[in-house]
Amino acid sequence: MEISGTVIDIMAEVNGQGKNGMWRKQEFILETPSQYPKKVCISLWGDRIDQAALQKGDAVTASIDLESREYNGRWYTEARAWKVEKTGGAMAASAGGQAVATPLPPTFTEDAEDDLPF
Repeated sequence: MEISGTVIDIMAEVNGQGKNGMWRKQEFILETPSQYPKKVCISLWGDRIDQAALQKGDAVTASIDLESREYNGRWYTEARAWKVEKTGGAMAASAGGQAVATPLPPTFTEDAEDDLPF
C-alpha cells in the first residue's frame, strides 16, 4: 500500500536490545493532501531510518504494511514503512513548511442563458 503526503513531524529515535540484538525505530507524521487532510503515524525500523533521511516539510510517498497485534484484549495497529521516496512538484512545500494546497475546481454559477432542465 502506498500513501503520499508531507512530513509534518518527526519523533525521536527509540532503540533497545531484543532477543535478536539491537533495534532502532523512528516514527514520523505524514499529512495527506486533500480537502480534509489526514494525519498518519508511520514507523521506520533499522537502516531505513538513515536511508530515508527525512526532514519536516519533505513531500514523500511511503510504501507501507499495516499490522495489528492483540495485547491484553486490546488491538494495536502499526503502519510500517518498507520504502520511502521523496517526491517533488505537485506537493512542493512553501517556506513555512506547510503543503501547498491544490486549487479546487471552479464552482458552478447559474447562467441565465443555460437551457438545461436541471
